[in-house]
Amino acid sequence: MLDLDKGYDAAYAAFKWDIPEFYNIGVDICDKWADLSPDRTAIIQEDQLGRIFKIDFCTLKRKSDNLAHNLQDLGLKSGDRVAVLLPQCIETAIAHIAIFKAGAISVPLSLLFGEEALQYRLDDAGVSIVITNTDGQCLIADMQNGCESIRHIISLQNPISGDLNFEHLCNRSDETFGATKTRPDDPALIIYTSGTTGPPKGALHAHRVLCGHLPGVVMPHEGLPQKDDLFWTPADWAWAGGLLDILLPALHFGIPVLAHRFQKFTPHDAFSLMERHSVRNAFIPPTALKLLRTLENPTDQYNLSLRTIGTGGEALGAETYRWAKQALGVEINEFYGQTECNLVLSSSHRAGVIRPGAIGKPVPGHVVAVVDSNGNEVSVGTLGNIAIKQPDPVMFLGYWNNPDATAKKYLGDWLLTGDQGKIDTDGYFYFTGRDDDIITSSGYRIGPGEVEDCLVQHPAVALSAVIGKPDPLRTEIVKAFIVLREGHLPTPELAKELQEFVKSKLAAHEYPREISFRKELPMTTTGKIIRNVLKQEEALLSGAS
Repeated sequence: MLDLDKGYDAAYAAFKWDIPEFYNIGVDICDKWADLSPDRTAIIQEDQLGRIFKIDFCTLKRKSDNLAHNLQDLGLKSGDRVAVLLPQCIETAIAHIAIFKAGAISVPLSLLFGEEALQYRLDDAGVSIVITNTDGQCLIADMQNGCESIRHIISLQNPISGDLNFEHLCNRSDETFGATKTRPDDPALIIYTSGTTGPPKGALHAHRVLCGHLPGVVMPHEGLPQKDDLFWTPADWAWAGGLLDILLPALHFGIPVLAHRFQKFTPHDAFSLMERHSVRNAFIPPTALKLLRTLENPTDQYNLSLRTIGTGGEALGAETYRWAKQALGVEINEFYGQTECNLVLSSSHRAGVIRPGAIGKPVPGHVVAVVDSNGNEVSVGTLGNIAIKQPDPVMFLGYWNNPDATAKKYLGDWLLTGDQGKIDTDGYFYFTGRDDDIITSSGYRIGPGEVEDCLVQHPAVALSAVIGKPDPLRTEIVKAFIVLREGHLPTPELAKELQEFVKSKLAAHEYPREISFRKELPMTTTGKIIRNVLKQEEALLSGAS
């Protein structure tokens, strides 16, 4: 894999992809370990009552084999889509593995979706089978126009209206299932984008996507596997960050994964969970880290065993990085990617790639650049579109049933992320914001991430979001939306103080000319701030006035 001790440059130069002729994710992450180390723990689950459940690789194989047999008996064929509408739990892993083995396409979906969002994805993917729990059954039952493609619903508990029982289907017999002999480019997953910039699109990934993720997991987690490693993330396993950054790669390496569903994410609950289970490796998205930051001196209250923390999905910011290093005693390794092409940039303290505020350097095996509107690489320090060169094993096959959107994603040999960024003289990448998030004010181009990072340095600020508000004089002005820490009041005096704070740390043209205090900010189910919602609110207010 990667020898990080030789340094980044040597690791990047020496790396070569080794993708086998035939590859099936389910066989790789389950059957391989069932043969080599059957009693090895695969998943540890703590439910909301505090009960602990464990499953080893031998049992994981038996249950997924049985489920795969039964899925085929229900008429499932290679290429059919099966939705996994479940939280973090053992059954989620069993379902995905069985679908992969059967040669079908898994469609991970979140229970946090509303009725319309869920129906859109089920209809768009043409899902034939849904594997879910009681919450999911209720969501589907509430849909006004049922998804016509659904033939069967498999439920974890209390099947209703003729739904099938998951546990029964997982305990058919001890008969081994002959997994479909898939090739690396055969489709395996449809993961829907967060929908921060428009209707969500289904990114279709091949089985090779897991192979493509591995270097990008090894790098921020400082080499894998290590003794006593145990992975955990608060990110839903329905998303690339939970599924492809944590669950599947950890099982590939034979590292146990902790599963837990929070009723509500709080610093106390998160730190308590990590302490109880001696979590060694965590993927904690920036918004969650910023919430953890509201708890002072956590290591004075909790005995943590953390070895590595990776973060990504949106800009972390230098201030949150410094806090985490000081408060948790662990270097935070920031990484970057998106649903269509994930984990292509990363930091790694062990490899000597660490710079607060930067999102790292290209992960070995990936060619990443910042390009202009013609697909030409830009000079150092120049803002442009972060792009990944094809072919690349982590790159998606295309958007499901959307060839026009797929074509627009590419410019020559480059996959365009739609994210603005720049590179410094040492080759570090900096994320500035989405194309449509960049603020143009009096001729200046302002990235919202830098202003947001500055604002959270103020002791009164818990979370911030920054947008460009249309302005007849300056084209746009910077407007900030602020969630305050407990004990601080939203006053005009505090707003003025925050404006002066940004002026003193950044530049006069970057300070927020307007500030709105909020109790919460609009977020996707992956924890990303949806600036478009704030822009739409501003547009409605402007129209009303």
